Amino acid sequence: MASCYHGRGIIDCKEPLLKPFHYAHAAASDWRQATESCIEQLGSVPETASLGFLYVTDALSPHLGDILKHLRQRTPVLHWVGSVGIGICATGVEYYEEPALAIMLGEFGANSFRVFSGVTTDIQALDTSHGAWIREHQPYFGVVHADPRNHRTEVLVEELCESLQTGFLVGGLASSREAFRQVADEVTEGGLSGVLFSSSVSVSTRLTQGCSPIGPLRQITGGERNVIAALDGRPAVEVFKEDIGEVLARDLSRTAGYIFAGLPVEGSDTGDYLVRNLVGIEPEKGYVAIGELIEPGQRLMFCRRDAETAREDLFRMLGELRESMPETPRGGLYFSCLGRGTGLFGPDSAELKIVQEVFGELPVVGFYANGEISHDRLYGYTGVLTLFL
Repeated sequence: MASCYHGRGIIDCKEPLLKPFHYAHAAASDWRQATESCIEQLGSVPETASLGFLYVTDALSPHLGDILKHLRQRTPVLHWVGSVGIGICATGVEYYEEPALAIMLGEFGANSFRVFSGVTTDIQALDTSHGAWIREHQPYFGVVHADPRNHRTEVLVEELCESLQTGFLVGGLASSREAFRQVADEVTEGGLSGVLFSSSVSVSTRLTQGCSPIGPLRQITGGERNVIAALDGRPAVEVFKEDIGEVLARDLSRTAGYIFAGLPVEGSDTGDYLVRNLVGIEPEKGYVAIGELIEPGQRLMFCRRDAETAREDLFRMLGELRESMPETPRGGLYFSCLGRGTGLFGPDSAELKIVQEVFGELPVVGFYANGEISHDRLYGYTGVLTLFL
């Protein structure tokens, strides 16, 4: 009997050992050429392939429906999920600023998963469409793609998590210069879509941070909405300058895109924290505004975007995953932040080559997101790797 891992929890599962997933990736000026290249790479696809993961760069977003139709015609796979990204990735490679797609085909039992879409205001739509399957198979895990324009996305993620047996999701918010399209058996947008899995599908998943704390843990002692007036009973700007150091404190404009706010995840046994942007600093009033609603009594620490620390943490996460493997994984999904990739790790697909260095030629596909989903929260500047066992 296999085991399912999420975070540090373990769930017994029933899925027998299977062969590695088929996967492919390609870039071409024409969507047909890119899609045909992937089909050739896939080779002879087994009839047992039942679910496809599809990620395309936003240059191919207008043709997403055509690509999906073509893949259905040329492969035995009927069910598909995926998203558009400004960047996409596959084993050892990243694509930006060019028309490209990445595909992975999974072999899952017919009743072991359910593709869903249309979750825009609450999760009632999910029960309406798939309630019978959900009650019979009690899904424990889901892969979710979301529209960043929906102001209820964070709430919907929490509600969906609460409805699952173990309350665990992975995924990301679509990223694009225009339409934020997703795939859920058809092209969709506006809310949450993805696929839910029953406990017969084994997975292991971990998260890696792209920012590192630079100061002590503080307590918010004054402020409202997203504006912090006081930390530890002192003006927020005064504490901010103290934590970031004398050099940066001389010119606060240099903190943009480099210094962030970190909000510890209460109850996390791995020290996770949510990274949020600094959206304003008012030295005269002593205020610091961040991209998140705050409450007095909440804890906060300042963080910096640090390439070397991010690299070390990625290796840590990958090592933990590899050590936890009871068997060789069949394939993986990687959701990373737009603020990572070439901007943090450097050119030549450096981030995905680190994953490849640890896991070899493991089939992996994914995309660079507007925000990453792990467990029941939206993260930023993180990478989330999920392996199917």
